Amino acid sequence: MILALQALPLLLLIGLLFSGRVAALPAVLAALGAAIPAAFVSLPDNIALPGFLGEQMLRGAYLALQPMGVVLAGLLFYAAVSGAAGTQDQAPATARRVFIATLLLGTFMESVTGFAVGAVFALATLRGMGIIGAPAGAMALLALCLIPWGGLGPGSLLGAALIGLPAQDVMRITALPNALWLLLLGPVLWRLCAAAGLAVPAAEKRAQMGYLLAVAALLVSCHWLLPFEVIGVIATGLPLIFALWRLAPPQDGAAWRRALSRLAPYAFLTLALLLARAVPNPPAWRPFADLPAFPITHVSLVLGAVALLLLARRAGAVALAQGAIKRGIRPATIMLLYVLLARWMGESGATAALAREAAAALGPLAPYAVPPLGLMAGIVTGTNVGSNAALMPVQYKLGLAAGLPPVLAPGVHNFIGAAGAGMSFAVTGMICGLLADGTKPVQLWRLLWPSLAAVLVLGWGAMALLG
Repeated sequence: MILALQALPLLLLIGLLFSGRVAALPAVLAALGAAIPAAFVSLPDNIALPGFLGEQMLRGAYLALQPMGVVLAGLLFYAAVSGAAGTQDQAPATARRVFIATLLLGTFMESVTGFAVGAVFALATLRGMGIIGAPAGAMALLALCLIPWGGLGPGSLLGAALIGLPAQDVMRITALPNALWLLLLGPVLWRLCAAAGLAVPAAEKRAQMGYLLAVAALLVSCHWLLPFEVIGVIATGLPLIFALWRLAPPQDGAAWRRALSRLAPYAFLTLALLLARAVPNPPAWRPFADLPAFPITHVSLVLGAVALLLLARRAGAVALAQGAIKRGIRPATIMLLYVLLARWMGESGATAALAREAAAALGPLAPYAVPPLGLMAGIVTGTNVGSNAALMPVQYKLGLAAGLPPVLAPGVHNFIGAAGAGMSFAVTGMICGLLADGTKPVQLWRLLWPSLAAVLVLGWGAMALLG
């Protein structure tokens, strides 16, 4: 009976979301209601339930404040640059242009803004080339292959904070299978090009693999040198600049000025983030000694400041800012509720109890439950934030119960949950809505099944080789 009560919040959340009939907000509210009796049966006798719930609400709100700030600031930044950057003239479809639109430009935009904006940019570019239907939608979804770094990584930061591990260490593990997956997406893209009637010559395949190798190498190596928040921007931005220059070198001063104008906001943001991270011991707000501090150089504050500076140069800046904040209220609220759910479940002991039972039931196979659980969490919740808030603490405890290194299960979950989020019900539904041609999510999944299969295989491989 106790185990059933402890499992009910997660089962309820997953069941409601998986049904497709309940939106994220009512689903997580229902899970929060079920988390109260789960916490009650899990707490030690000397801790009163009302005081526990109240304290964890305060702690959860503080933890959620940082990624919520990144979400709102990222939307402000997108509002500031969306009308001036990312627009491209229509051009005929070629294998190189498709590759740049999806696995370079799309991934770069996702790294900067997050929340599937990269797929939206990629789809708009593909449609400008005349590529439509399910192949275009599936190609656009490939742009979401670096979601752990998307929007400067609020979901990854939150997941690490919930389990009390350094985000940089978790992301070093995440980068390893994610880099290998990126290399496997080259052949997936070629398969999609064939479905769209576009041939990819052997020489072009070799060139594209060269670009993907560069991105993968930067993704892995930079985690030893730079803060993880900017690595997605750098790993995709540098190859993107070179690829665009090779595709259409500016021929005169006017062309160079246009190119630099499009690049400037992103270069400015990257520089500001790096300079902020270089400040030693910045002033910080730390209301809870055992939780991460909120420094004045935090990525959300820097991103927000850059966004406001860029917005100030735009006509109708107030309306743009209001629209961005309005769009951000709902995802920020859902993020707060996910964090609260994770705190009530994790700090009461319910999460640890579920992990112990799972590890005991699975025995030596327990580590191999991490990848399918992570994939399910991403597909169901639709965001890296939701996936990490819902199951990262469970995966962490499961890894510890199985005797794994502390960062392994969280790092692998962060990769797989994010990959699942990029092909989730919510995201594929959004892409089909943008296509507006009758394409169904199931058509996208049929085209992308090799990518989904590769995610699971890489997750199991990481658990076997790194455990």
